[in-house]
Amino acid sequence: MASWIGMRGTATPAQVDAVARAIRNTPIIDHHAHPLLKLEALAKKPLLAITTEAAGDAMDSATSSLPHLRAVRQLAAALGCGYSWESVVVAIEERRLEGLEDWTAACLDGIETLLLDDGLDDEDDANPLSWHDDYTRSRCKRIVRIEKVAADVLRRLGASRDRKGDPFDEWLRDFDAEIRKAIDDPDVAGFKSVVGYRTGLDITDWPADVSEAHARADFRDIVDTGNLRSFKRLQTKSLNDLVVHRVARLIRDSPSRPKKPLQFHTGLGDNDLVLAKASPSHLQPFIRLYPTVPIVLLHAGYPFTRETGYLAAVYENVYADIGEVFPFVSHDGQERLVREILELCPWTKILWSTDGHWFPETYLLAIKQMREVFETVLCDYVRKGHIGWQAAINLVRDVLFRNARKLYNLDIDFAELDAETGPSPASYQSDAELLQAFLKDQPAPDFVRIFWSDFTATQRMRMIPFRRFEWLLNEGLSTDIGIATAVFALTQNDHVLPGVHPTGEYRLHPDFSSLKKGPIEGHISMAGEFRHPSGAQVPYCPRSVLQRAVEYGAQNNLSFRIGFEIEFLLVERNALLGANPGGAAAATPSQYSILTTDGHAWSVSRCFANPRVATLLRDMVAALADAGIYAQQLHAESATGQFELVLPPYPPVEAADTLLHARDIMSSLATAAGFKLTLHPKPLPYACGTASHMHMSVAPIRPAPRARRKSSVSAAAAAAAAAGAVVDPTATTEVVISSPAEAHESFYAGVLKHLRAITAFTYPSPASYERCSDSTWSGGRWVSWGTQNRETALRRIEGSHWEVRCLDGLANPYLAVAAVLFAGTKGYSDGEPLAWGDCEIDPSKLTENDRAELGVTQMLPGSVAEALEALKQDEELVEMMGPELVERYAAVKDMELAFLGKMSGEERRRWLMERY
Repeated sequence: MASWIGMRGTATPAQVDAVARAIRNTPIIDHHAHPLLKLEALAKKPLLAITTEAAGDAMDSATSSLPHLRAVRQLAAALGCGYSWESVVVAIEERRLEGLEDWTAACLDGIETLLLDDGLDDEDDANPLSWHDDYTRSRCKRIVRIEKVAADVLRRLGASRDRKGDPFDEWLRDFDAEIRKAIDDPDVAGFKSVVGYRTGLDITDWPADVSEAHARADFRDIVDTGNLRSFKRLQTKSLNDLVVHRVARLIRDSPSRPKKPLQFHTGLGDNDLVLAKASPSHLQPFIRLYPTVPIVLLHAGYPFTRETGYLAAVYENVYADIGEVFPFVSHDGQERLVREILELCPWTKILWSTDGHWFPETYLLAIKQMREVFETVLCDYVRKGHIGWQAAINLVRDVLFRNARKLYNLDIDFAELDAETGPSPASYQSDAELLQAFLKDQPAPDFVRIFWSDFTATQRMRMIPFRRFEWLLNEGLSTDIGIATAVFALTQNDHVLPGVHPTGEYRLHPDFSSLKKGPIEGHISMAGEFRHPSGAQVPYCPRSVLQRAVEYGAQNNLSFRIGFEIEFLLVERNALLGANPGGAAAATPSQYSILTTDGHAWSVSRCFANPRVATLLRDMVAALADAGIYAQQLHAESATGQFELVLPPYPPVEAADTLLHARDIMSSLATAAGFKLTLHPKPLPYACGTASHMHMSVAPIRPAPRARRKSSVSAAAAAAAAAGAVVDPTATTEVVISSPAEAHESFYAGVLKHLRAITAFTYPSPASYERCSDSTWSGGRWVSWGTQNRETALRRIEGSHWEVRCLDGLANPYLAVAAVLFAGTKGYSDGEPLAWGDCEIDPSKLTENDRAELGVTQMLPGSVAEALEALKQDEELVEMMGPELVERYAAVKDMELAFLGKMSGEERRRWLMERY
């Protein structure tokens, strides 16, 4: 196994994942941004400006642009609102009213520090630089806009009554003094010029006597014709060029080491821009003139990106920024830009920034889109072997952090983001290392299984001989498996949806972190997820959908633990299935018969007196433990031959993986012992049904909002703490704090609100509705909850620990859990009130008045068709699960219903028992 380390050739999927994790977890030094507006000034600026440089009437057309539509989808996902601009605007207004501090912190999450150009217009509406320190891990610093300094000095000169000497000389003297002061100021990280906005980047060569004479004459015109006290901005080429040269000379001649950079706005901008003179190529003579002055070309010079990359590549003092195009350019445009900048430019010369301004949402979109595009481009390069995976990680850390730290001489240590955001690349193990550790002190297996669960909850898998698998890893080749794209258009007997063709291929990617022994001797297994050949997620992949649901919860500060109960029925093989226990055999033959027991009943000890059964159950628990799955309980259930095994709690994806693997182990052992293990929800018409109850707990990732402002805790917060609410003991701020009960009640309110639609995933078969009935401890037929009430769909056990009872073994656990998490997180995000009262009795026994008082007014669907219709009508859940997935899932279910509907009840029961 030692030979697996240090593999050559194309990167393995695990190494590609290490790059992706680095992209997600590397902190950002945002070297070019602008202050955020004060709360009272937010309404003064149009929110549409977050994705467009247009202004005035031209801005109205932005809603039909690709960048805007993408931003709407991303903001809606972050806000938990409808996928329309109107819904996003309303949700943002609500976040501002509920607590702008927390929303701002969420938008700026991942930023180490900000270097702020505070030279935008309407500076009185913006928060001061120090205000932003509360939202970054390190103190923010200032970027001095040189044209603003020049204008400020000119206005002061006009207001002065004791002017001495030539005004032009006084202006230059005072301007130089301000720049020197900024060079010496430790809170100033660098300088910025917007000459590209004013008169263009074709800066006149300087010094030249004729140029200075021209500048003096232009300055005299301003003094003679204008009111200097109200002077706005320099718009004269000679003066603008002079200002830039003065700053460059002062930086060049300063004794400070390293020298502070001079940023230039290039390319993309609003309609004040001189577009014909916005290409950074115009700066080439200026760059040559000041070879010791660090020069940063902002915004990749878009659309002049290649020119930007060229200049940074061939001049030691030039750096390329690739900010602002996120989110102002479409996804494809951003990908193309990143590829173009990397065509020629060394990544040690590239920096990234948000150009965030006015609204916190500009930061959120820039960060999210950058990480998405970096992952697409860089992981693609790694897969193709254009760059090694470790080099790619260094690239990410350089572009997002280390290059800016060095260029701006920032005293900040590199540290990965919190573990809450995901595994640290520094501690990441390759696939080979994970497998080596897994097989330590064990003989090599015969086969490696990679499994998945499809839309019919049929567990499928591909199996690779271990020697072949070992060879792939040794050669550095992909262990992905090509699977036909029709994989999510199949029924249990491999019928394919009309219109779906046997063309195209997905890649089944094994997740080595899910490795487990079994389900039989000589086999090891792991879960797989589907990806396009490009590496992008497949929207139909149930495991990927659950991962999205977990991420949605994390975005809303929620974490989850899920524990499943495995209820199952053991039957004998190769006989007839009786119509009742001990009665005459049924007329319809079957390969199963009822297990022989002595008075089988719920939790009775004599059910384990049968030595074959007792041995099988013992072996099940032992085999699960050998696979690292430690059963918490095992007992008899009510129906003859029915048992329940309780699994421990895990994070959601691991819980679903573990459930499927545990069932595979148990079923294999039952088959080897001459039994059939079935999960059929109602295998015996006269007996108790079989479920797959899901226990879950909800908890905040962080105990409470962190401090945002440096002021004392309010009396309201103190009162909340006294009442048992969660309060951060380190907080020095006034915050709105919710109690834990309110938090999880809103979550489960969201589940109840969407429960009828959720049942399309949790009750996915006609057999599910044979089990679903009132007064049978099955969770009943009503949308309701109750404390320790097993007749309600949701049972509250204690605190945030609740049980979802309307779930059976024919459900795909990834889809079922994802639907619950999406709905609950949406409820939590919206602060959904728990309008349903605590039902203390069987809901079916309530009077109409009692139901009205408790809010128990809706029934669960009575069939798969009704559940699918409820799902289609639930626009929020459809958007969260994914419209493509819902459409395909419903189509598969409709086809499944069509052929099941042609069977008699007994034929359908036997057919399903053969498969589940």
